[in-house]
Amino acid sequence: MPTDADITGKPQNLAGLLDYQPRAVVSRAIVDKPVGTLTLFAFDAGEGLSEHTAPYDAVVLVVEGSLEIVISGKTSTVGTGEMLIMPADQPHALRAGERAKMLLVMIRA
Repeated sequence: MPTDADITGKPQNLAGLLDYQPRAVVSRAIVDKPVGTLTLFAFDAGEGLSEHTAPYDAVVLVVEGSLEIVISGKTSTVGTGEMLIMPADQPHALRAGERAKMLLVMIRA
């Protein structure tokens, strides 16, 4: 797996930066700055993130597979190449019906 120094300033295949693990959700911080983060997640089939809130808007970009995302009780299916904005302070949860990878973009402003 390339290190942050290895990927800076070089084109990358986003899906290739993180491997799936059986029955798990794994993540990798790509950028972690005081003003915001880019975090790559890999979900094995059936795995997800339980309902929670965040104080900032967050953008989910599905890199591979599809995710069911529930925001304030409303479910959306987001597939490869699609994005969804999760509004600040709204309860949300994610679940992968199949293996999936997503990039989470959080801007703290």
